[in-house]
Amino acid sequence: QVQLVESGGGLVQAGASLRLSCVATTRAFDSYALAWFRQAPGKEREREFVAAISVSGTNIYYSDPVKGRFTISRDNAKNTVYLQMNSLSPEDTAVYYCAAKWYGSVEPGSYEYDFWGQGTQVTVSS
Repeated sequence: QVQLVESGGGLVQAGASLRLSCVATTRAFDSYALAWFRQAPGKEREREFVAAISVSGTNIYYSDPVKGRFTISRDNAKNTVYLQMNSLSPEDTAVYYCAAKWYGSVEPGSYEYDFWGQGTQVTVSS
């Protein structure tokens, strides 16, 4: 069992930046593919893919709405995956979740993950 704990959310103005962190409780962190998803207000049944990073860190994918603004990275020594978010807009307002799966593909469409965090709220005001 892997526990994931997100942090770094908050209330910011449009154009600002935030960095989300997700710490995993596992000794095999470097064997997990990782991703960020988000769930916007009023879309409780829709968890939107944001970004993913492979076990090796060499394969990274982003959704079109965040491409060029968000950066996913991982620090295996700290058991942590990050999401740097720049040029935030009100449309980025959502609860952000990190997710993990044992190896596995991170290619677009491969959105089944085994472990999920509780989420961290990001609110962007206009």
